[in-house]
Amino acid sequence: MGVPISIRQDDEVRRELEAEARSRGVGLATLVRDLVTEAAREARRTRIREASAAVGAHVADSPAGRAFYEGWGTPRSDAG
Repeated sequence: MGVPISIRQDDEVRRELEAEARSRGVGLATLVRDLVTEAAREARRTRIREASAAVGAHVADSPAGRAFYEGWGTPRSDAG
């Protein structure tokens, strides 16, 4: 089971969220939960992409890293 979180929004934002929830046919809590969940997942994916890019940059700048991955390119026809 999830942990409840209390958030405070101004009236304008709350009205907008309520309108969006109605248009989707869900309750306000469900809409906010879905939006927060998707934002958290996207933040995680962004962190993973950034970490992968940092590793790639490190390997590209490292002679040992380049040597390690040198053979991992296009498959050769003589592999067998």
